[in-house]
Amino acid sequence: MKQPPLYVGMDLGTSSTLVYVEGSGIVYNEPSVVAYNIKENRIVAIGNEAYKMIGKGNKSIRIVFPMKNGVIQDIRATRSQLNYIFSFKLKLMSRLKDSIMLLACPSMITPLEKKALEQIANSFGAKKVFVEEEVKMAALGGGVDIYKPQGSLVIDIGGGTTDIAVIASGDIVISKSTKVAGSFLNDEIVKYIRSKYGLEIGNKTSEQIKKEIGSAFRYSDEKNMSIYGRDIVSGLPRTASISPAEIREVLIVQLSKILDCAVEVLEKTPPELAGDIFQKGMVICGGGALIRGIDKYFTELLKLPAIIGEQPLLAVVNGTKKFEYDIKTRIKELKQKTKMNY
Repeated sequence: MKQPPLYVGMDLGTSSTLVYVEGSGIVYNEPSVVAYNIKENRIVAIGNEAYKMIGKGNKSIRIVFPMKNGVIQDIRATRSQLNYIFSFKLKLMSRLKDSIMLLACPSMITPLEKKALEQIANSFGAKKVFVEEEVKMAALGGGVDIYKPQGSLVIDIGGGTTDIAVIASGDIVISKSTKVAGSFLNDEIVKYIRSKYGLEIGNKTSEQIKKEIGSAFRYSDEKNMSIYGRDIVSGLPRTASISPAEIREVLIVQLSKILDCAVEVLEKTPPELAGDIFQKGMVICGGGALIRGIDKYFTELLKLPAIIGEQPLLAVVNGTKKFEYDIKTRIKELKQKTKMNY
């Protein structure tokens, strides 16, 4: 008896790549990083292993981020990364023949990039390929019933982009994106530390600062954090002590830009849906949802209830899992229409 096609859902994020496989759950969750050996032009590491090499490699190693600021930076690296994941990490390549693949991508992806991703999936053996916006999948995975004829406001703060959307009756009604997201916030922390302390730090350190003491509101038990970097004058290693209050100031300046985008979306939202949002509030997903007090920040300034979505870091890939029924129903209906035409 012929086996039904395997369903695979992927979150191709700027910061991380996650893979869901029907019957197995989330089987891959690692950083979106590829390390190449320049001389031999071959992959030496991907994911966690490649992430460890950032800032610590040598001249023969080139670090590539397939996705950056919500767009595909290197389609070749994307293909190589996915091929490596399915062939060597997961050993799933043989099961991908005639599979159904759902790719969740940033809303800023171009039609050309979308076509390229579909071709990559087809080259792995996928028979049906679907590309959906991350914010829609994040809403579904974050606990929003997107199929109800009611408006829901979703703010998905990812690594490369923040997507803000009003979703109703199973689809996006209005949306807006900004590049003020996780990676951008890290860069702003790097700039601040350099300007204030004359200390050069890397993105891994700034990410750690954001996670450990970053906040949108004052919290209890605030403590300074010691960081290490290179003095920009002497070039020698040095340490500095930074406070949660100063990092909060850096983050709030940038979060205000996300707030402005949310206001723009709300201003263009149809009145009936706006009424729903006023009653229900908003859902915040993505890695940025883990910044302390971010729900309180949006509640206070937008005067709307804000909640953190279910498993915010996994919201998109969980959304692809929940969307499986929708995809299979769509394929079934298409087959029935084809038969009727004959």
